[in-house]
Order: sequence, then structure tokens, then C-alpha cells
Amino acid sequence: MLQDEVVVITGVGPGLGSKLAVRAAAAGAKVVMAARSADVMTQVEKDVTAAGGEAVGVQCDVRRPEDVARLVRTAVDRFGTITGLVNSAFGHPGFFDLLETPEKAIRRSMDIILYGALTVTREVVPHMKAAGRGSIVNIGTMTTRKPMRGEGGYAVAKAAMATATQFMALELGPHGIRANQAVMGWLDGPGVRFYLQVNANARGVSEQDVYDEIAARNPLGRIPTDEACAGAVLFLLSRAASEITGAVLDVNGGEYMPA
Repeated sequence: MLQDEVVVITGVGPGLGSKLAVRAAAAGAKVVMAARSADVMTQVEKDVTAAGGEAVGVQCDVRRPEDVARLVRTAVDRFGTITGLVNSAFGHPGFFDLLETPEKAIRRSMDIILYGALTVTREVVPHMKAAGRGSIVNIGTMTTRKPMRGEGGYAVAKAAMATATQFMALELGPHGIRANQAVMGWLDGPGVRFYLQVNANARGVSEQDVYDEIAARNPLGRIPTDEACAGAVLFLLSRAASEITGAVLDVNGGEYMPA
């Protein structure tokens, strides 16, 4: 699906980011990973190489322009171009009501989710223009569409990214560059597993009880896994989605269905 593509993925941690990197490489892409910590990326590099793919990790804080410039330079020096970008780096300000969330924490989320994505995109786009094509996928959250108590500070940053995605699609389309958003709901990975544990302990119930409550909210009857949800992003990156831009793809097991 991604043969001959060079894809940059930000926010490669133990959850969705690492699954995206592994699956993109398995689909034929050359993958360049970015994260503040190298631990997960080092393991992904080994896994991808063992499977016959190519991936390189670059320690990068998307809030730092010099880090982003080094990330993009590494990609181009190693693979010659960049044709795909997934902006998945995020920072969560904590589970508070919006007006009770510390301003510093909200600004940090905005700096990573919105401004960080814009910084990376600015560096990547000239190489996509030179290639004559490109696909940008910004990772959104269902809480911008179905508000959930305690997610306000996180959701407002993701909502800003959603609007940015539409303008990227409008402005970059003439250059053959597409921009779309994959909106994730609950993702069964390390973060949700931690939530299940904390919630179960606080309520005196089992983790399976909490899981079942969440899973019952959608028609598929399960919490979608990180790895399964990665497939939607790969599709948007691929040439199979060549006529799709400015779109929102809900990836949540049917928990939220837009009218």
C-alpha cells in the first residue's frame, strides 16, 4: 500500500505511534520516526529491520524548530524525499474541567498538538512540493465531536488542529498535497489500559467491568486497538486515497456517528 513512500511520523511512543511506524514499514514505506524519548523508537527500528523494512528514529521535540529541522534533514539525507506525514505528537493537560485546567498546561498542549504540527508541516511541505505529491494525516480525537468530561484542555488543541487540516487541504491541494484527519476514539493500548486499572481500583470493580462498559457504547462491542486503528491512517497516506482531502475519518468502532 505504501511502496515507494517516505513517511515521517511524530509522537512515536508505546501506543498508536509505534503501531503506525511498524505497519507503515510493513506496507512498504520507508519510515522516519520522531519522539522526545528514543526508547520505543530504538525497539521499532529493530523490529522493522528484522522484518526487512527500513526505519530510523530521531529524538525530536516538535516544539523546538531546530529539532524539527534535524528530523526533516535526516529523512531527506537518508531517503531522498518525504511524501507522507503523520502528526500524532500530543501532550495531555490532565483530566480537569476546562476552566479549571491550568493555563500553562493548556498552552503546553497547544504548543505540541497545534504549533508543533504546524512546525513539522512547514518543514516537510517543500519536499512534498518537490516530489509533486504528498499526504498529511493529522490525528484527531473523538472528544472534539462527543465531549467527555475532563478532556476539555486536550480537545481544544485537537479542535484547532482540525481547522488547520482543512486549510492545509485548501492551500496545498494545487501542489498535489492532500491533508486529512483521522479522528480516534478509545484506543486499546497502554494509555487506556492504565485508565482501566485506575478506574477499576477507584470503583472497586474489575478492569474487565470497566472495559465492558466502554465497549458497550459502540456497535462493534469492543475498544478498537491501536494496531487496528493504524490501518485507517495508512489508507489516508496511500494513493488509494488519492481523491480524498480535507476529510474527517472517524475511527471509533461506531461510538460516534456524525449525522
